[in-house]
Amino acid sequence: MECRFHCNRSRERALTTCLLAVLVTIILMLAEGTPNKINFEESLRVYVINTGKCVGCGACIISCPLRSIEFKDGLPTLVKECTNCGTCARVCPSYNQPRIELDDRAFSEEGNVDHEFGAFCRLSVAQTTDDKVRELSQNGGVVTALLLFALRTDLIDAAVVSGVIEEKPFLPNPRLATTSEEILKCAGTRYFYSPNILALEDASTQKKTDLAFVGTPCQIRALRKAQKAGLKFFTSVKYLIGLMCSECFVYEKLMEGHLHEALGLKLKLIRNMNIKGKMLVATDSGIHSVPLAEIKRYSRDACRYCSDFSSELADMSVGGLGMDGWSFVIIRTRRGSELFEGAERTGAIRTRNVKEEPNAIKLLCRLSKKKKQISVS
Repeated sequence: MECRFHCNRSRERALTTCLLAVLVTIILMLAEGTPNKINFEESLRVYVINTGKCVGCGACIISCPLRSIEFKDGLPTLVKECTNCGTCARVCPSYNQPRIELDDRAFSEEGNVDHEFGAFCRLSVAQTTDDKVRELSQNGGVVTALLLFALRTDLIDAAVVSGVIEEKPFLPNPRLATTSEEILKCAGTRYFYSPNILALEDASTQKKTDLAFVGTPCQIRALRKAQKAGLKFFTSVKYLIGLMCSECFVYEKLMEGHLHEALGLKLKLIRNMNIKGKMLVATDSGIHSVPLAEIKRYSRDACRYCSDFSSELADMSVGGLGMDGWSFVIIRTRRGSELFEGAERTGAIRTRNVKEEPNAIKLLCRLSKKKKQISVS
């Protein structure tokens, strides 16, 4: 009897342990918001693509273990059998979009404050100290300066950025920059979407292990989701540099339809484009001012669903915020501090106190709040 009693107790303990394990798994799955076994058609097709929420970041494409997804007409499309692994849904920035729980290791440093524009440990106004970088860059040239510093000091061995397609002025595409020359060639801002995540495939092929990634809030969100899911494909990303972004525009509608056909501007003669309360288009004949209200209709539909203006999940966020020649920088994590303070210490960038730019802070708060309010649920 005693032996049978102990055996029964052992079975009960084993059963209890098993049930607890199942319960924990279910809780984790619900917390992630993504079922463990779900296919592409039941998840991304129904809830993201068909609803117009797909940003075209490419995270689902490169994370699919069987390469069953490809871009067709600018949207992810299933081209081979789906094994229902659910990976694509786990990395999609637009699937079950409510705010991702921040990684405690990245965002819980002492002194980190959670504000309406996300967690941060330091705010700064900065610019590059290199005249060449300043000439090629937008605003303060901080992102380019940080990438050059990180490459020079072996903090990274490559950077994922956006380049420009020569045949179509200002139309960006993903690039893996492995030299200072390539980083400089990709300097500047384009107001059109580039699925930079796709360049991670080149990084894997070239066996690059320490990357800086520069991208929009939706791309940063996708990478954080992939890292949280423990996907090895994304472990090479060391620094996430997020760009402040209200929206991106459709190239064909804004550049070819409006600027070229409606306003008569020759696209190949455009030297620079900037947004400072309005779109400023610089050509050899002067600067053409285009009201934002006039071009809002050319913004990408998917941008309406995004509630993140300042790349809240990045290690560091950078934007112009109306300033001329300077960049506003939000340092959010220990890794962000490591990169920014290293560049500051060695003179790659110069900084100013944010209190000297009260209008920039007000604009950051206003745009962050506005983005959260107008985003479509």
